[in-house]
Amino acid sequence: MGMDLFADQHQQARARVAPLAVRMRPRTLDEFVGQEHFIGEGKLLRRMLQADRLSSAIFYGPPGTGKTTLAHIIAERTQAAFEQIHAAAVGVKEVRQIIERAKARVEADGQRTIIFIDELHRFNKAQQDVLLDDVESGVIILIGATTENPFFSVNSPLVSRSQIFQFEPLAADHIVALMKRALADEDRGLGRYHASLTTEALEHLAISSDGDARRALTALEIAVLSQASSGSTEAITIDLETAQDSIQRKAIRYDKLGDEHYDAASALIKSMRGSDPDAAVYWLARMLEAGEDPRFVARRIAICASEDIGNADPMALVLANAAFQVTLQIGMPECQLVLAQAVTYLACAPKSNAAAEAIWQAARDVREGETVPVPKHLRSGGTGKLAGGPAYQSPHDSAEGFVKQEYLGVDKKYYEPSNRGHEAVMREYLARLEQGQK
Repeated sequence: MGMDLFADQHQQARARVAPLAVRMRPRTLDEFVGQEHFIGEGKLLRRMLQADRLSSAIFYGPPGTGKTTLAHIIAERTQAAFEQIHAAAVGVKEVRQIIERAKARVEADGQRTIIFIDELHRFNKAQQDVLLDDVESGVIILIGATTENPFFSVNSPLVSRSQIFQFEPLAADHIVALMKRALADEDRGLGRYHASLTTEALEHLAISSDGDARRALTALEIAVLSQASSGSTEAITIDLETAQDSIQRKAIRYDKLGDEHYDAASALIKSMRGSDPDAAVYWLARMLEAGEDPRFVARRIAICASEDIGNADPMALVLANAAFQVTLQIGMPECQLVLAQAVTYLACAPKSNAAAEAIWQAARDVREGETVPVPKHLRSGGTGKLAGGPAYQSPHDSAEGFVKQEYLGVDKKYYEPSNRGHEAVMREYLARLEQGQK
């Protein structure tokens, strides 16, 4: 009893000095914020927890999105034993010891063990392989948390035995809710300081935290404590300037749902279209620094690659797609490097909207004109030949790789390659075919 009291006193002392983000860590599913796509009512992980039928899982996502918090919530509500380790601090020996304890529990009373491994990607192959047999047999339930894509950083056999839950950056309204909760909580939070934030300060911290709750709460604690006088009971108001100083980031005028959002996106596209890499990278920086979702920017870049460059430089779309995929994998701040490479490449590439004009015109004819039937010799199953029409001729049977035959049935020309970049080569090729040359 005395030892328990002594341990409780130590735990309370640690809690008093813990950062706000640790003290305000949600303790129940109802307090948990974000990740509604798998923890919301009726969603997979919530149903698994309510039934206490959790299987091995990998929590994958950026920092501050609730991976460790959710693991602690699971530890509080599960009937399984719970063991927590950090991958950078243990080796194979320690992992084997945990597995032996897990086996002993199963043999003693059938209790299973959850092993939560933070930063799972830091385990080498040998360490990960130690877990395989016991994960598969059900002796242990693995919960691995990682900021790295598990399909690249975790052994395939371990991934195949685990359910992947991808954590998304928290939305600004999630961050605002967490900060308001911390301001009101007198026990674990900052309620005793009677602090409030102006709307501008609250929005700035929410946006500048880039979906990271830990970063937002740390900045909030700095803002409040820096303004609080020792022993004072007067209310504190945190303004925008204090918020900027607390998170070390200037507020940028930018409404993500209003005109500035669309104006900046328009300026980015038009700068790339206008072959001005300096302007394009400025608007890119303006959007990212203001907290714009980098995935939105990556989508704009991909559209520009096809609409404004097209076949004048086919590599533009390849690079834009690569930038989009890498952005999904690594997020901010590193993905700004990838986006900058794509933006400057597109700005310097030859321009053509010939492919875009072709589909726009063809789509208009499909919507507004008469429906063009498929020529008989192009129909599937040889129906054209059975109907007595001309037989289809394969270009591969020609020495030139080209056979003059009807493909549309009406006299229309949609694609007009420009004389710029690779389209000049395509234009020349089509002209040779038109003239009957090789």
